[in-house]
Amino acid sequence: MSELDAQIVGAFDPFADAAAEDSAEASKGKGYVHVRVQQRNGRKSLTTVQGISKSFDYKRLLKDFKKEFSCNGTVVEDTELGTVIQLQGDQRKNVSQFLVSNGIVKKDAIKIHGF
Repeated sequence: MSELDAQIVGAFDPFADAAAEDSAEASKGKGYVHVRVQQRNGRKSLTTVQGISKSFDYKRLLKDFKKEFSCNGTVVEDTELGTVIQLQGDQRKNVSQFLVSNGIVKKDAIKIHGF
């Protein structure tokens, strides 16, 4: 069995690493924006954006994302993770470039997760 097969076997929680990091970083005052991709069924994927400052209007950001990237999306309120923006497709590069170019987040404050 290869090393790759050993990694695929268990259940994967894409938010597990961020939960541990966020609790440690919350005490340090560092606020990262986490951009993740999750595999749905077949070739379909979902991009999630978490950690954007609450001073921004999430619905307005979503509207701009949808128009810029030609995809659909939604804003989800989670009790543990806060407000999460979900976009259709793998939009990790697009989201990070958009956030940096519009001055919403600095480049070193973005963490991109995924395969």
